[in-house]
Amino acid sequence: QVQLVESGGGLVQAGGSLRLSCAASGRTFSNYAMGWFRQAPGKEREFVAAISRSGSNTPYADSVKGRFTISRDNAKNTVYLQMNSLKPEDTAVYYCAAYTQTGDSLRTDGRAYYFWGQGTQVTVSS
Repeated sequence: QVQLVESGGGLVQAGGSLRLSCAASGRTFSNYAMGWFRQAPGKEREFVAAISRSGSNTPYADSVKGRFTISRDNAKNTVYLQMNSLKPEDTAVYYCAAYTQTGDSLRTDGRAYYFWGQGTQVTVSS
């Protein structure tokens, strides 16, 4: 069992930056692929970014590519999402998620992830 706790959300003006953190419990954090997803009001949950167990593979949604950076520190059981050049359309609840990664394949479909955090609100004002 893995428990995920997100932090770092808040209110920021367009063009600003935030860094989200996701702290994981458990001793096998390095076995998990980690992902960030978001859900805006009235919209479906969407993939934002993911990172493989080693950190070597980091796919991004096209909407955030070049602005967001995902990273992980396996020694601290933490995954981060650095968000720069934020836009009002980035406003959403951001969720951290995890699944046990086997092999080199890294999933970006939220249905593959079976541990989820409670979410943290990010609001970008225009």
